[in-house]
Order: sequence, then C-alpha cells, then structure tokens
Amino acid sequence: MTEIVIVGGGIAGGAMSIVLARAGIEVVVLERSAAYEDRVRGEWLAPWGGAEANELGLYDSLREAGGHTITVHTTYDETMEPAHAKERSFTLETFADGIDGPLCLGHPASCDLYERIARDAGVQIHRGVSAIRIEAGIAPTVHYTDADGEHTLRPKLIIGADGRDSTVRRQLGISHHEDPAHHLFAGLLVENAAAWPEDHQAIATEGDMSFLAFPQGAGRVRLYAAYALQQKGRFSGPDGPQHFIDSCVMKCCPDAEALSEARPAGPCRSFKNSDTIVQHVALPGVVLVGDAAGHNDPLIGQGLSITMRDLRLVRDALLGESGAERNWPPRIFTDYARDRRERLRRLRLAACLQSRIEAEFGDEARTRRGEFFTEMETNPLLGAGLTAALGGPEAIPAEAYDFLESAFDFPAWPAWPLDPDA
Repeated sequence: MTEIVIVGGGIAGGAMSIVLARAGIEVVVLERSAAYEDRVRGEWLAPWGGAEANELGLYDSLREAGGHTITVHTTYDETMEPAHAKERSFTLETFADGIDGPLCLGHPASCDLYERIARDAGVQIHRGVSAIRIEAGIAPTVHYTDADGEHTLRPKLIIGADGRDSTVRRQLGISHHEDPAHHLFAGLLVENAAAWPEDHQAIATEGDMSFLAFPQGAGRVRLYAAYALQQKGRFSGPDGPQHFIDSCVMKCCPDAEALSEARPAGPCRSFKNSDTIVQHVALPGVVLVGDAAGHNDPLIGQGLSITMRDLRLVRDALLGESGAERNWPPRIFTDYARDRRERLRRLRLAACLQSRIEAEFGDEARTRRGEFFTEMETNPLLGAGLTAALGGPEAIPAEAYDFLESAFDFPAWPAWPLDPDA
C-alpha cells in the first residue's frame, strides 16, 4: 500500500523519499520532468544545512558524488583595499560541528543522486507525469497521467515538494505572500577557471553590481550577480553569458582575474530576489516542504539548508509518538510549522540586511557600505546576516533579529496566526 505520495522529485522530494523509505514507509514520487535541468540555484549547502543533511544520513553521499567543500570566505568591496579584504577573510569550519564548510554540487547531479538512492531504497518514482490533481482531507487522493494512462492513488499523506510554483499549494488554495522585489539575481556556471582558488568563496561589490563565486572543483565556478531592477535585460541575448563573466572581473577582487578565461558551462538566468511565505504548511492529508512552503531571498543561499531542516522536522513528526499509528493528523506538524515560521522570519531579516549591503549601488550606497564595513569591526551585530547564512538562524542571539527589525525599515509580512491544527 502506498502510504505517502510526494509530488515533486527534485532535491526536496528525492531526499524526503529516501529518508522515509529508510524508515520503512511506502513512498511514491511523482515528477513532471523527464530529465533534471540546470536551475541556476540549489547548489550551495551552508554549513548548518550540511549538519542537517548529515543527521538525515545524506551528507556522505553528496560528498562521494563529487560535492566540493569550501573552507575560506572573503568579502571584497570597492571601498576597501584588496589586501585589507584578504586580511578580513575567515575560515568556515567553525559554523557547524563536523562540517568543514559549505558544500557545492550541481543541481542536476544532486537530483540524479537522490533518485538513484531512492530507487535503491525501494521508492517508486514516476517521471514525465502530467495533469496532477490533488484532493486533501482525511482520505487524500492524487490523480495523475503518464504514458500508460490515468491513475489514482489514495495515500495516507501527500507531501508537496514541487517548488516555488507548487501546484499542490495552488490547488489547495493556500495563501502565498511575496515581498516586493529589491533587486535582480542572475546565475551562471562557468568552466576553465582553474586559477580561481578551489577552497575559496567570495562576494565582491563594485560599480553597479555585486557577484558571488562558489567553486565546484575541476575549474568550475558557480557565479551569481545582484543588480538593479531597472537593468532587467542586462544579461539577456546571445552575448549575455559573456557579458556576465566580464562584469565579474572586478578590480577590487584580485582572484576575479581567473574568470577572464572562463567559458559559460550552462544557462544564464535571472530572477527576482523576493522572500515568500505561505499561510499554512500543513492541512488535513497534506504537508509542504522546501520551496513549496515558502522560500528565502537567494542572495544568502539558504534554499538547500532550509529544505534539509524541513525534511528532518517532517520526518520526526511522522515517526514520533503522535504519528506512530501512521494516521498523521495535521496537528503532528505544529512544531514544524512553528519552527519554519520563525526560521524564515530570521533568515528574511538576515537576507534583507545583506541586500542593503551587497545589492544597492550608486554613490550613497557606496558611502553607506564603507561606513558599514568600518563599524562592523567593532559592532559584531552588523555581521549577523552572514553569520546566520553560514551557521543557521540560531547562530546569533534572538535579540540580534530584534535589533535588525528596529534598525532597518524592512517590509512587513502578513500577520497570519499560526493555525494550531497545522
């Protein structure tokens, strides 16, 4: 008997299926795509997310599949000398016990890995499905179509792991709030950048753009760029990828010279930076995980780590005493819903702070950044955004987030009550 149907076979759905199958639960995964594509995100696992993946029994598999560990971080800026920026570099192994630093692995490679492991664990995975239709309630139902025709499954629980544009969330009418966009964010994988230090990630801001670089080993580097909303078509067209690379060769970052010979190794895509939140992460017969349950500004790269925490909490709810009979009422997800609401609140504040530093440009922004970096040397609270991104939302005291809320005029989120039954 199928106990759980997971809609979405990407990182969230694939990893969730492995964790549940290893616990003896019968799982079916439904995935629309026939092949996983470069999504230009979901490739940087923060140290705190690495610790979550390790607890789930997934971390070693990621490393064995080619996951590349980064151990040094440097922030470069046009307001400081490169030598001073180097002096401010710090190592990354101190942010999570047993984790040497962020782990980088291509999104398609991660998805393929999870699918292989899931199949070996006995998970039934159906690719290329369409016309998925969800019915929630105490007897949830999933209808879908594939090459063999129409099918109906009646599991005990449906897990929506189908990403930012979740069809599960949309069909159930779950309210979804998106912040106003602050900037645009683009991504591009490059190769032939062997001179970039393979243990070294960097953020650099100069002129009208900032870029982030995360090496993946073997001369490959995933680049991201933050730039103004008014420059929507900046990296579009056939010359867009090369223009992207050229824009990253900044004087303030000496290592960026390694990108001069780099070549595009994937698509160049842009998207808005906005944080989102959903009103309910669980309803009778359904629970949402990963981006389907709301996502953080990609500027601080928390998507994978948020997902790993989601999977652990949902697993614990399903296997806990209240879920031991495998009836799985919505109330077992109360702790998950509460944790996720506060987790996203904190990471949103961290991302808003980093956006003000790394994704605002012009003379006033340049002056503000210079003052910020100077003050940060004596006020560690100003480093809260990066600390939370690396060590997790609990890595800094709760009062630091209160400080951020009071010190900056960040947009308000809907005052949705936390449903005691969700």
